[in-house]
Amino acid sequence: MSEHGGAAGEPQRIPRSRLADYAAMSAAPAAEPAATSGEPDSLQETPLAQAAAADPATGPVGPDPAAEEPEMAARRRAFAQLLGEFRRTAVLVPLGDEPGAEEERGMLTADFNGIRFILAFSDEQALARYAQACGEYAREWTYCTVLGARLLDVAVPAAGVPCGVALDCADGADGMVFPPVKGIVPDDVALDRDIDENAGGAA
Repeated sequence: MSEHGGAAGEPQRIPRSRLADYAAMSAAPAAEPAATSGEPDSLQETPLAQAAAADPATGPVGPDPAAEEPEMAARRRAFAQLLGEFRRTAVLVPLGDEPGAEEERGMLTADFNGIRFILAFSDEQALARYAQACGEYAREWTYCTVLGARLLDVAVPAAGVPCGVALDCADGADGMVFPPVKGIVPDDVALDRDIDENAGGAA
C-alpha cells in the first residue's frame, strides 16, 4: 500500500500540529508495527466493514437463513446510524506529503486491495496515534477539516479511482471503514453499481 495525496475539495482550515504531546495523552494503544507502512490492517476487521459487507442481494449465509435475517437487519440499521453520524461530523484529513503549496496538496490516502481510502481522523489524538504508528509523530502534520458528507459526496468521486474513507485507521476495531458501495458513496462511483444494473436487466 502506498500513501499519497489524492484529489480533494477546498480545505476549510489548514492548521499545523505537532502531535507528540497528543500521542502521550492518548489512552488508546498505537497500531501494530505493520501500520508503519501506512497499511490500515484493520480496514477489513472493523464492525462497520462487516456491516457494509452484508448484502441482501446475495442472500444470508448459513444453514438457517431465516434465523440470520434479524441479525443482518440489525447490522444494517447500526451501520446506517453510524454513516449518518459520520456525514454530519467534521473530521481531520491530513494533506499529502508531496512538495508544493498547501492549497495544491491533495488529501492523504492509502491504497488497500485495489481500493483507495481517504484517511480521516476524529480528532488530533486519533491522528497522533496514526503518526506514532508511522514513526512520524515528532514532525508537523498539516490537515484540513472536512464534513464527512463532503468527503463521501465530493472527494470520493474526485479521486477518479474506486475510493472510500477510512476513519481512525490506527485504532483497530474502534476505527470505521466506508467502502465505495451504493448507499455510502454516489451511485455512479459505487463498485456495486454494475451488479444492480445487471440484475435489473436480467429481471
